[in-house]
Amino acid sequence: MIQSLPEAISLILTFEGMLVLTLGTMLGIILGALPGIGSTVAVAMILPFTLTMSQAPAILLLLAVYAGSVYGGSISAILINTPGTPQSAATCLDGYPMAQRGEAGKALGWATVSSVIGGLVSAVVLIFAAPQLAAFALNFGPIETFALILLGLTCIVSVSEGSLIKGLIAGFIGIFLSTVGGDPITGEARFTFGQFQLIAGFNLLAVVIGVFALSEVLTRAAAGRMDQQPLVDFNGIVLPKLSEWKGRVKGLVKSVLIGNGIGVLPGTGAATAAFISYAEARRSSPNRDNFGKGEPDGLIASESANNAVTGGALVPTMALGIPGDAITAVMLATLTLHGVTPGVRLMTDNPVLMAAIFSGFFVINLMLLPLGMLVSRMAAPILRIKEAYMLVMICLLCTVGVYFVRGNPFDLLVMAIAGILGFVLRRQGYPMAPLVIGMVLGPTLEISLRQGLIITDGSFAAFFVGHPIAGVLVAAACGMLALSLFRAFKDSKV
Repeated sequence: MIQSLPEAISLILTFEGMLVLTLGTMLGIILGALPGIGSTVAVAMILPFTLTMSQAPAILLLLAVYAGSVYGGSISAILINTPGTPQSAATCLDGYPMAQRGEAGKALGWATVSSVIGGLVSAVVLIFAAPQLAAFALNFGPIETFALILLGLTCIVSVSEGSLIKGLIAGFIGIFLSTVGGDPITGEARFTFGQFQLIAGFNLLAVVIGVFALSEVLTRAAAGRMDQQPLVDFNGIVLPKLSEWKGRVKGLVKSVLIGNGIGVLPGTGAATAAFISYAEARRSSPNRDNFGKGEPDGLIASESANNAVTGGALVPTMALGIPGDAITAVMLATLTLHGVTPGVRLMTDNPVLMAAIFSGFFVINLMLLPLGMLVSRMAAPILRIKEAYMLVMICLLCTVGVYFVRGNPFDLLVMAIAGILGFVLRRQGYPMAPLVIGMVLGPTLEISLRQGLIITDGSFAAFFVGHPIAGVLVAAACGMLALSLFRAFKDSKV
């Protein structure tokens, strides 16, 4: 495939190629910044327009929308505490506190640079290591995936500000909510109370929007501070200086590696990577005490990891024909529609197309910086609206976004109830991040556990016999949990 790079680059450096990459990336950033749209919906919206295009531009357009939307979610997460996509939920934890203290531009600067670096590294990994990483991913069966998700759940302890007990309760609420609906193995309805709308479970996006955005609106309304000031002061992205990266590069590299590694594993996704990376950063960062209060290390961990997933998720998709997530499943469908057969021979039979896709993905991530600065600059005048009007606008955006995903009015009810629940829990000092973490990781945790028990004939102890990867991951999870609990008790935060 390396030999095909010159021909592939010549395909990209055409008017059509650059137009597709530029418009796709900008559209992805805008759609990602709109609460409720999300990467999957953004890619699905664009899919019909690719049917009249040739193979390379069609795939590159979807890739541009994909990468742009993952980054775009950070804009609304930082500026209005509303994650545009579930992948950006972890970005709210430190991004919005920075914006509240007048550093919105700097917060977006950290997020933008981290996103670009994460995406570029994932593009390089995708170009040079796709077959090898895809082969390694085949070692991850249900048992290894269960151990990985267990490791991710330890970040519930890390993000439980103020009270560990309340954080754990919120996390268990999230895990419980993820079990509502059809049983993943038998299909039997659970906790639906006869309501057929709950057979498919709660819409994750509706819950995330509710507990973060709607509860924030209710909290501000209850506080009665509807003054003339905007929510945050923002005049454009402020890129961090090189001197400010001192001591942060190690965390950046670690987060990028986490994002790439998790992206390669089918069925995990960027939200999982962001929270696992955030938990690891909080454990190892010298500024761990500032996490949740507007710490750049938290933004670096979240945004570099979730953008690194985009390239990692394409590895099993392109190398094996196995979609890494729902978005890459749409990519596979697009390949099929354009007469390209996904599978192990995809790279061998279509070297120029694959080289064009991989090198185009590199260019897309380079474009995130200038286009991100342009789009966020366009958002600055909107944020100067009075707070009362802005809160109404947030509610409208959330309502339209949540309804647009499935066209189901029931999702609006879920969002409203989640918002009220989030408002009540926040008033009582319960953190919202553990609830979302539990709901994001819960389904994968359950399905991998159930599949693992089937493989081992119901023996949980057999999980760690003959599964060294799972054993290492569980040991790491136990170590991180013990260390977090020790620090919590030591600081009297339980």
